Amino acid sequence: MTLIMRGRLRFAAVSAAAIVGALASATGAAADPAPPFKDLLTQAQANAPRLAEAAAGVRQAEGLARQAGARPNPTAGVTVENFSGKGIYSGTNNAETTFQLSQPLEVGGKRDARVAAGRAALDAARARLVQSKADFAFALADAYALAEAAERRVALADEAVTLSDETLRASRVMVDAGKEAELRTLQAQAALTAALASREEARAERTGAFSRLTALVGSATPFTSLSDSLLTSPKVTSQPGDIDALSTPAVVAAEADREAAARRVRIERTRAVPDVTVSAGIRRFSGDDSTALVAGVSLPIPVFDQNRGNITAAQGELQAAEARLNAARFDAEADIRTARFQLGAAQSRANAASEGETSAAEAFRLTRIAYESGKAPLVELINARRSLAEARDQTIQAQLARVRAEADLARLQGRLFGDR
Repeated sequence: MTLIMRGRLRFAAVSAAAIVGALASATGAAADPAPPFKDLLTQAQANAPRLAEAAAGVRQAEGLARQAGARPNPTAGVTVENFSGKGIYSGTNNAETTFQLSQPLEVGGKRDARVAAGRAALDAARARLVQSKADFAFALADAYALAEAAERRVALADEAVTLSDETLRASRVMVDAGKEAELRTLQAQAALTAALASREEARAERTGAFSRLTALVGSATPFTSLSDSLLTSPKVTSQPGDIDALSTPAVVAAEADREAAARRVRIERTRAVPDVTVSAGIRRFSGDDSTALVAGVSLPIPVFDQNRGNITAAQGELQAAEARLNAARFDAEADIRTARFQLGAAQSRANAASEGETSAAEAFRLTRIAYESGKAPLVELINARRSLAEARDQTIQAQLARVRAEADLARLQGRLFGDR
């Protein structure tokens, strides 16, 4: 690679970095930092589309539960007979006018079945809202931690560019002094180019992470920075072994759905029982201007429609709900076992990564001193810097895994992550 080509590559990389930085600055002028996680979670309760949908489901169930207790409306009717005919029935002199009021009477426990089903559906909607809140808190914690991790990776990439540039300048001094070959400068230049490319990739990752966080909470103003840290927050004190699989939000919601389905089966069975309609009224005879009472009872004959199809459909829905409940129980047990190991492993990994980062930082410091004094080659310095960058990235990944494990534990416990 010639000096002209190296210069062009470096100019292109630096120019791209300047353009992306200018775009980030322009975007940041209209953006706000995300509030602390707890405050953001509280604000999102009213704005997040996911929670708004679950809350609307509760309001719908409340309306249906109120409607389930309503009784059938009476029917008022007026009937005129024996008029505009022939003979004595021409005109309206001998007409008979009946004023009648009819009232359907539900039998077979239809209203009680509807009320019970409405209450069960409301309980199911509320259970799904609790599950949605726990799931949303987990998703928000994950998005918040990912945004923080992306931001820290950008900081590491900026530092890597600075160190690579310093290494390149130092290698040129060594080459000019005759202590290093020209190959060392080419290696340093390649390391700087790679660092610049990694920084652009980290910036793109940060943009995507903050965009996902903004969309998740339904914020009209995009977030470009954070005002809180989850990756360095204190560890939780709860233990996964304290969780009962039957008390997890997913199982509770599935149990409520199964109960609601069972209530709907009872509704369909009661609908097979025909309702009675009673009627009473007054009949006026125009011929002699007299009146009389009329009364009646009507009962449908269930010959053709016995509601068997709806009963079968409701039973199938109940079987599906029972299958989902069994699956939710098995999944909850597996999730609890997984959370127990993941949390312990994540905490151990975070401790090990922190120690590894400390060792890598010390190794880089010593290697840099040795290189500047001419006691270590450039390759060792580049390798030490790469090892330090990898160790710091491992620390970020370990902290991110710990936050995810803690958030998953909170989700299984049915609480909002951040409520310590």
